[in-house]
Amino acid sequence: MDSPARSPGTGQSNEVWDLSTQLTKSESVSSTSDRDRRHSSSASGTSASANRDHSPASDGRRTRPSVTSIAASLPTVREMHHRRTSSQPSLAAPPLPHNSSLTASLNSEETVVSSKKVLTNFQKVAGRDPEIEARRLRKISRCNTEYFYQKGIYKRLMDWYDTSYNCLQNRTLGLFLKSRRRPALPSNDELIGLARHYYPARADLKVQVCDFGLGRAERTEISLGQIEEYWQAKPDWVDVRWIHAPLGLGLAHSSVEDIFLHDGQPGKEFENGGACGWPYLETEVLNIRSHQNFQEMRDVYLILSKMTELEEELDRSSFKNDENSSLQSDIEWRAKHLAMPANYWNLVSSDMPWQLSEGLAIGIRGPTEGLQPISRQIGQQTLCTHPFYRNCHMVRNIFRCFHRSDGILLTLSPMAGVNFLDQKLSQHLSEPADAIFDNENASAPGYVFSAFADQGSSTWHRRTVEWFLTYLITEVGVTPHSHRQGNNAPNLHFAYQAVINDLKRRRYAPWRKDETVRLVRDYLTCVDELTTVKLICQKQVDLFKGMQQDVRRFEAEDNRARRTPDFPQGESMHERVKWALTMVKSRHDTFESLLNDAKQSMEALFQLRSIEQNELAIVSDSQNKAVLIFTGVTIVFLPLSFFTSYYGMNLSTIVDTPRTEGYFWKVCGSAALFIVLVVTLGASRHWLKQMWKSRRSVKHRHNMV
Repeated sequence: MDSPARSPGTGQSNEVWDLSTQLTKSESVSSTSDRDRRHSSSASGTSASANRDHSPASDGRRTRPSVTSIAASLPTVREMHHRRTSSQPSLAAPPLPHNSSLTASLNSEETVVSSKKVLTNFQKVAGRDPEIEARRLRKISRCNTEYFYQKGIYKRLMDWYDTSYNCLQNRTLGLFLKSRRRPALPSNDELIGLARHYYPARADLKVQVCDFGLGRAERTEISLGQIEEYWQAKPDWVDVRWIHAPLGLGLAHSSVEDIFLHDGQPGKEFENGGACGWPYLETEVLNIRSHQNFQEMRDVYLILSKMTELEEELDRSSFKNDENSSLQSDIEWRAKHLAMPANYWNLVSSDMPWQLSEGLAIGIRGPTEGLQPISRQIGQQTLCTHPFYRNCHMVRNIFRCFHRSDGILLTLSPMAGVNFLDQKLSQHLSEPADAIFDNENASAPGYVFSAFADQGSSTWHRRTVEWFLTYLITEVGVTPHSHRQGNNAPNLHFAYQAVINDLKRRRYAPWRKDETVRLVRDYLTCVDELTTVKLICQKQVDLFKGMQQDVRRFEAEDNRARRTPDFPQGESMHERVKWALTMVKSRHDTFESLLNDAKQSMEALFQLRSIEQNELAIVSDSQNKAVLIFTGVTIVFLPLSFFTSYYGMNLSTIVDTPRTEGYFWKVCGSAALFIVLVVTLGASRHWLKQMWKSRRSVKHRHNMV
């Protein structure tokens, strides 16, 4: 059966994404009969097989994984559907072609496309396999149903939490107004379900297992509670097994990493790409998250982690479905060694994405050096002022790789955001985190698997774990960008350039109260963001420079041992690292220029405001001289006016007025004292309000404890 090649991001439209419509279309195109999928790995699980027949029409369709296929040689969805319906589906896996014939068919120029070539023809577009797309949309539909249910519980929780700040005021008004009464707190079962929705128990985390062999690839989704079984060994036909677990820096991350390395011999050491005494690769990745989802994660963590009545049930659920032999005991030992409680919230806190301003993760070794403390408030990024990135939030996540000599690669990263930018960014952001790996147009790890899903390791220059690791980290490390989607969306540097230009324009706007303070704050926020991005780019440049030396050493060792490449026409590790280094160098230089531009613009703003202040001082000086003259006149004549008015009063001669002078002072004195008191309170109202807020916040924290 012919399988469609994937061409991510081409031919995108700006129409609103309707999940039910897309699901109906995909189901109408896909075959009604389900094919049996057999997982041939060493452990059982639900297998998402990507086996394909290798007919002459399909062998030359899959391009080099570094770019999308050549559009002119790709069939349309209608043509693929016609071929699928005209041929009999086979339940058994297709026989693999002979190695020599397969290599000969892959030597054509239609197949080998390097990273330097760019797709220029978007007239003929190849879509996803309709059957795979239908499964993906059904999965999104199930996740969205659960999300909307949990979103209702989240809103009730926030209504209860926000009204607790004004408890005394709401209690008073609640006696008369029903709308001002404090809403009820969701039940404990609902709150536990909410916590597990945003922060799954460690044993229930979804882990992707991807197997690559000659002309064949399979993907299996398992849970973290089964992970040890899958890294013990791999099937004979598999060249490389890639296990991707969404774990951030923390206790579970450290235990999984150590157990994996203990169960096998390490692979070739990346002495220069890794840190001193740490020959493994890691990089920090920027990705785009939904601002709303990011805020929800912070709110749920900071509110529910303080509710002691939920701790016991949540702690029991952490390893409820754990089938590993040593993971739980290792985490408990590690927690005791580090004097950290191995409770639910300490384990799941590593899922939290990092804001740009929350430290640097590169170089962190221990689980105690993670993101601490977690603040509820999410800073407003200047990037979000760009129309394309509205309602987005750029976050940082560590991406760490560990490889063994038996061809098994383990990657750990909680990255669940969008890596590839295109016109459907808002649609990608609305997809649940569990389904983002299936979207090759949004996820870099998902794209890496889909790039080899049809031909497996057939197009690899060398069918080794080191080659695949090099390809993976270079693909992930250069994101986010829109190159894979044909540059149909503004990249980060274009967005920041537009932001800086807008800040420059605001410098010359007419003066308004507090506008200069807001403008300076926006400048400082922009400078902080650009500084962090530039520093991350510099770390990536250093990583790929070190990898260049390592891959040269690997190739020299292979040449001395006379090990010929498995596919000479394929992209070598050195070519791949060189391409990635060029990408990150260009990005680093661009952001360095933007940072200098922002700093110079801010300095020009200070100079402009300084000149304006000098001019205002000159005008104020002339006004002060005029006021001084009026003050002198007032000082002379005010006492005279007072004494003449005071001694000119004669209450006793007023007709029909029996009041005395003492009565006058009682009335007028009381009125004057009241006026002075009101004016004093009005002048100090801001100070009194701030003092009242601080007292209420202290009282609220005491009640929460």
